[in-house]
Amino acid sequence: MKCIVTGGAGFIGSNLALELEKRGHEVIVVDNFFTGNKDNLKGFKGKILELDVSKEDITESCDAIFHEASITDPRHENDDETYNSNTEGFKRIIALAKKNNAKLVYASTAGLYGNGKVPMHEDQNLEILSVYGKSKLEMDKMAEKLFDKMHIVGLRYFNVFGPREKHKGRPASMIYHLGKQVLENKNPRLFKSGEQKRDHIYVKDVVDATIAALNAKQSCIVNVGTGIATSFNDLLKVINEVLTKKNEIEYFDMHYDPNTYQSNTQADTKKAESLIGFKTKWSLEESIKDYFKFLDEGGW
Repeated sequence: MKCIVTGGAGFIGSNLALELEKRGHEVIVVDNFFTGNKDNLKGFKGKILELDVSKEDITESCDAIFHEASITDPRHENDDETYNSNTEGFKRIIALAKKNNAKLVYASTAGLYGNGKVPMHEDQNLEILSVYGKSKLEMDKMAEKLFDKMHIVGLRYFNVFGPREKHKGRPASMIYHLGKQVLENKNPRLFKSGEQKRDHIYVKDVVDATIAALNAKQSCIVNVGTGIATSFNDLLKVINEVLTKKNEIEYFDMHYDPNTYQSNTQADTKKAESLIGFKTKWSLEESIKDYFKFLDEGGW
């Protein structure tokens, strides 16, 4: 199968491209390297196209498209750039999929649920906290209009962490940042009182879900999470255990507008299990061990 992975030098995209190639598929990576990093593609043997999918057309033929390219930082300084880049890029990718009669899987976000009820279900009322969320909602609306016309699957990723994310800097996962603080013998810093919860999902599970979406029973939008919410306090207990440390937590006042901050994320996973046959394999502790081993070998 010939696959195109947009945003293929980014965090999820690079893990996906490498795994697809490992499984024997022909893979073309497309990335404008705005936030992507060429080091993430170490060992990748396929073609790499450097272009901006929101402004330029891809001329390659394909059987499947995995659309991961996006401005993903909800606090990116230019709201218009975030919205226009994400929505215009998606329009071009949809056109490419139609032209090639290709299956299309794209990244949506659990950020659309805001501070809604948990566990978060795909059909509940949405609460948009950022322009990034607004752009992803528009993409979901575009996709829904095409459900009966093509194979298109949107994946609402929850809090993804794992190898090849450190280049993201501030938007990298809390697991990366807290692990680094603990390893450097600093007091890990959390917003008071550390009881905010997240559905942390390992990128290896996310890659499996993304590939599984090619064989979805129908076009759909589904959550990709573990279904388990873990407080930051409990997360630090696991990190300290994995790193054999006992660092004390330093609590501080949250400096974000509470109206733009998700205090709790937890996925309802039934729809993903039913429609794409996905269920997580990695526990939080085992995934953190695996991730930190990767960082120990490659550098934090």
